[in-house]
Amino acid sequence: MSVSLECKKIKRTGFIPAFLGGGILAALIPIVNMAVRSKNYIGLSNPPLQILLDANWQMMAMLNVLLIISGACIMYHIEYADNAIQRMKTLPRRESNMFFGKFVLIMGMFIIIFSIEVAALAFCSLKWFPHYTDLGIDLLKNFGYCIILTLPSILLSLVISSACKNMWVSLGIGVVCVFTATMLSAKNFVLSLFPFALPFQTFAGTAPDKVMQYIVAAIIEMVIIAIAEIVFLKVRRAFE
Repeated sequence: MSVSLECKKIKRTGFIPAFLGGGILAALIPIVNMAVRSKNYIGLSNPPLQILLDANWQMMAMLNVLLIISGACIMYHIEYADNAIQRMKTLPRRESNMFFGKFVLIMGMFIIIFSIEVAALAFCSLKWFPHYTDLGIDLLKNFGYCIILTLPSILLSLVISSACKNMWVSLGIGVVCVFTATMLSAKNFVLSLFPFALPFQTFAGTAPDKVMQYIVAAIIEMVIIAIAEIVFLKVRRAFE
């Protein structure tokens, strides 16, 4: 019910075009890069998917996170505009349900755009690395891994947007968090657990024990952020 209601709210916004356009733009990055500089990558000894991700994923992940932040800002902007959220509070439904409905919607849109990006990576692999036999399995592993590591950033983006009535404030905070994440050392495990830094990690080239550590850390962060949002909503409502 909450998800269907959220879908109705965003029909007249730029939410869906922004996600689809951003997903297509991110998908074009490896295609254009390989078309222009394929000689730099074909001779490398690493598995083809790891080569593609090492060369392109940082930029693709940054676009993905910026899309998530923009989507969260748009979704809460329509709630705060003309005090719509005040009217929502008079209905017999919890505000936390609205929050998690938005989370499911953004997660669904992210899966769609990530599927587009995976298709682009598959195209690059088939065209420039035609003898890559484990492409399907590696893509699925990376697909699931990246989705799990992106969920904390979706939740945190929604928390920031729900706390800020001014969309530009939440957008500014989100952008600062993204650029902070890009400056954190990926070699430092603790720093790389920052929710906006997790989406920059890839399954390819990561040790199995590190993969499990990142997955467990992402799940713990999701639980903590979700609980923090529920507590925040209750405290805010108590002071209104």
